[in-house]
Amino acid sequence: MERIPVSGPWITQKEIDYVTDAVTNAWYSNANCFHERFENAFAKHLGVRFAAALPSCTSAIHLALAARGIGPGDEVIVPEATWIASAAPVHYVGATTVFADVDPKTWCMSAESFEACITPKTKAVIPVDLYGNMPDWDAILAVAARHGVFVIEDAAEAVGSEYKGRPAGSLGEVGVFSFHGSKTLTTGEGGLLATNDETLFRRALFLRDHGRKPGDRMFYNAEIAYKYKMSSMQAALGLAQLERVDELITRKREIFSWYKAELAGLPGVALNPEPPGTKNSYWMVTVILDASYKLSKVQLMDLMTNEQIDTRPFFHPLSSIPAYHDSEQARIARARNSVAYQISAAGINLPSALNLDQAKVRHVCDVLKAILKHA
Repeated sequence: MERIPVSGPWITQKEIDYVTDAVTNAWYSNANCFHERFENAFAKHLGVRFAAALPSCTSAIHLALAARGIGPGDEVIVPEATWIASAAPVHYVGATTVFADVDPKTWCMSAESFEACITPKTKAVIPVDLYGNMPDWDAILAVAARHGVFVIEDAAEAVGSEYKGRPAGSLGEVGVFSFHGSKTLTTGEGGLLATNDETLFRRALFLRDHGRKPGDRMFYNAEIAYKYKMSSMQAALGLAQLERVDELITRKREIFSWYKAELAGLPGVALNPEPPGTKNSYWMVTVILDASYKLSKVQLMDLMTNEQIDTRPFFHPLSSIPAYHDSEQARIARARNSVAYQISAAGINLPSALNLDQAKVRHVCDVLKAILKHA
């Protein structure tokens, strides 16, 4: 069988037509037409007032922190198990990253660990909807409200997920998304910031355009800021994908259902959770092996690769990677965040590309079961 990729988009004639329209017509007086359509449609999709299309989710987190005025001397809490993009912007603004443990039931930030990490210096928290999973948002928001902590919801991986009927990205004071080529809804590269806070939104718009005041025609910059914009072609692709978002999420959930059926009854194997009251968009189908298999994620990935199946590791605990390893907060986290370390050690993402069919999923599962039989 041909190599099975771990991720990839679903592109139709609609996307091709919209991008062709943008590259042909989105210039001069029409330069921002697709940006406006995409941003307005995404805000409506989330049920929020404002949305800004950006070059990445990383830039969205950076702008949210900067627009809030978070900087040196402040602390920002992030989950131990996530991609570095959730945490790196904390460094950009000069603040300190604090790593909270995750909930074994959701793999997302634990509300109890979040609260235990709070100090007088804590200014923000960035819970992550990991792989499409949803944390206990009621508990997290209650902790944040008690302590006056600003909430940025990292929904980079969770477009289409829901918590008690509310879409991912609408639960924090700011929601941020990624539209990387691996994501369910893609613009190739790209991101978005969404919020109901008009003051923060206007500040973010100012900061994303090199510190130019609204309506500035003289290129007379008021502050040193950033260049965080999306191209018209990306916005056109995003708009077309957004108009198909229900179709995309339905396919993702169908792919997960195939895996769930094929792996049902396999002992010591856990797949992405979907607690009551939540809807998981299953960006990445993820498997966590029981320690009894004595098989690390690296070993499992190598064995799958030998069978022409691409996988990805469950994100390494941030306090374990070289970028953070020697920091004081990382040393504290390694002694505290046992759940994240346990889950990450034997977790991998299985092929989740939108071009998968049931036969390929069955093949992936047959290979996985054969590996585990001999583990």
